[in-house]
Amino acid sequence: MNTANRPAIVREMHLVYLDKIRKSGATNMYGAGPYLERKFFLSSDEAHEILAYWMNTFSERHAKSEGR
Repeated sequence: MNTANRPAIVREMHLVYLDKIRKSGATNMYGAGPYLERKFFLSSDEAHEILAYWMNTFSERHAKSEGR
């Protein structure tokens, strides 16, 4: 999956929020779904879709900021 195949439900605010969770170390990212659900009032399926996109595109989205 690449950023060109971004599901319609995924918003930049979701990705930024997940980046912040990762940086904080608040949870293993496999457990971040419930955080998304609570913060953005999402269903479990919606949160899973967003989290899967975030995980599958993390390197691609951060390559520019990390000089790759």
